Amino acid sequence: MKVQRKHVLAAGVAVVAAAAVAVGTGLGFADTNSTRASVCQGSVTFSAEGGAPAATSNRFPVGTRLRVTNLDNNRSAEVTVTGPSGSCVLLNAAAMELVREPGKNLIRRNVVEVVGGGAAQPGAGATPSDAGTIRPGAASPGASGPAPVSACQGALTFSGEAGAPAATSNRFPVGTRLRVTNLDNGKAVTVSVTGPSGSCALLNLSAMDAIREPGKNLVRRNTVEVLR
Repeated sequence: MKVQRKHVLAAGVAVVAAAAVAVGTGLGFADTNSTRASVCQGSVTFSAEGGAPAATSNRFPVGTRLRVTNLDNNRSAEVTVTGPSGSCVLLNAAAMELVREPGKNLIRRNVVEVVGGGAAQPGAGATPSDAGTIRPGAASPGASGPAPVSACQGALTFSGEAGAPAATSNRFPVGTRLRVTNLDNGKAVTVSVTGPSGSCALLNLSAMDAIREPGKNLVRRNTVEVLR
């Protein structure tokens, strides 16, 4: 009889535990975000532009509504794409504040979902799997001639990370040296790629300060060259 009671008690505990998991998942307590497919790959960062929560993108047209979720703290922000950039999704300062963890300027584990508006533009938003990785020392495609052809397309921005001039990239491997030129003022900076990000070339703070115009957080007219 005692053995039977132990079995009954164990079965009861298992049922209660299963019910608790089911209820927790239904209320959003359980971490289910990691099973959702993201429309962007790589880290999410921000442009430091002001205004209401918004984003820019090289993949989604103006008016597209996106939900960006930080999987490390389960915080989400819904933003509207307001213009182009060099990233699949580049948050502004207000949107980043809604989802980031204190002191962090990158969201490495994230999910980006389309919740309304336009569809992704075919062929845009290069990711590590489809960008045609360029190795260090390779010449920029079509770089011969008086005007260098840029290895990246779209506006450039920065991650807010400190340190010597550097960049992160979803196209170039660690160690690649890039020369980034602001065509509006002729200023250039040479950087090394130090890690991955969601952009073709995402500058850190000191690299951005070396080339940007006062008060501007985007370099819209630029060239990015791969140095030998």
